Amino acid sequence: MTTIELPAATGRRRTIELRESAVLDTRSTPPTSRIAYAAGHVVADPLRSSTGSPTAIDWDATLNIRHSLWNLGLGVAESMDTAQRGMGLGPATALDLARRTLAEAKSAGGSVVVGIATDQLDPTAHSLEEVTDAYIEQLDEIEGAGGSVVMMASRHLARTANNADDYLTVYAKVLDAARRPVILHWLGSMFDPALEGYWGSHAIAEATETVLTLIRSKTDKIAGIKVSLLDKDHEISLRRRLPAGVRLFTGDDFNYADLIAGDDHGHSDALLGAFAAVPRFASAAFAKLDDGDVAGFRRILEPTVPLSRLIFEAPTQYYKVGVVWLSYLTGWQNHFRMIAGLESGRSLLHLSDLFESANSIGLFPDPELSAARATAYFQAQGV
Repeated sequence: MTTIELPAATGRRRTIELRESAVLDTRSTPPTSRIAYAAGHVVADPLRSSTGSPTAIDWDATLNIRHSLWNLGLGVAESMDTAQRGMGLGPATALDLARRTLAEAKSAGGSVVVGIATDQLDPTAHSLEEVTDAYIEQLDEIEGAGGSVVMMASRHLARTANNADDYLTVYAKVLDAARRPVILHWLGSMFDPALEGYWGSHAIAEATETVLTLIRSKTDKIAGIKVSLLDKDHEISLRRRLPAGVRLFTGDDFNYADLIAGDDHGHSDALLGAFAAVPRFASAAFAKLDDGDVAGFRRILEPTVPLSRLIFEAPTQYYKVGVVWLSYLTGWQNHFRMIAGLESGRSLLHLSDLFESANSIGLFPDPELSAARATAYFQAQGV
């Protein structure tokens, strides 16, 4: 098979030529020039997953993906929104996932950070004390299992807090309870509309001052902050204002190549859902960067950015569909089903566009396998 016919917006089909797999010099050891985490997804049990059903995970396939990421030198950011946390993955399953991954990491020598939140609370209003206690409960669970945490944004806190001081109070208490340095996470409302006005303000400039006040008051407790606002200029400005020793982990799936490459004033590290979609390219790019070849880093990673922008296009919270679709097409899993039936969150035309974009950069290790899987899936949908 040298070509594939894909659904087109006209209702007809478009024919594209299959490109050979990109030749990439990947490495199995973690990069030395940057810290890099891929936010891994979960593989659903295809026989049991459906809308409204209890969470059903194929644990072997899910953990195999973690090993594949570690084998490419990437760390794993676990139990975060890429794993459908808040969109099918409940708190008990997120904790189970974290424990399993931490155990696997010990045997594999892999790096892991684990997202914590307050999702064990019911969706009604809660006091600041209840929100704080919920964070600390999850913090204790993960640190007790030997893990370090990413303190994810809380929908409950966004609902309860009245001003910036409320955020500072809750975060300070949780950080004081931490036994290991924590990565903060500033997640924009494009990823989760319930987080609109986080940090006590709808104005990014005001919210930034609150974040910096927190970081400066608890520098010894904070390893870094992951910023997922899809605003390159803001991230660079914030990065330059961070205290020494506090890293900025980019969560900008639109501009990560530039932000990781950096400038004369510094660079961002990485904690990205996009790296779960293009892990071989990330591994090979970091290998170039470790060798001091910034141009080579850009040459490998920049072509992946248009694909990532397509994966994360609005409504951005459904980017998980693209990550799973590409995992299926590249042979990292054997089906295209998601927890809670979330695969329906993107259209067939979107999936078709993803195939074409991924093919254009040589993403598929076995293009004929990928084409056969895509063709069979589209035919099963009647197109």
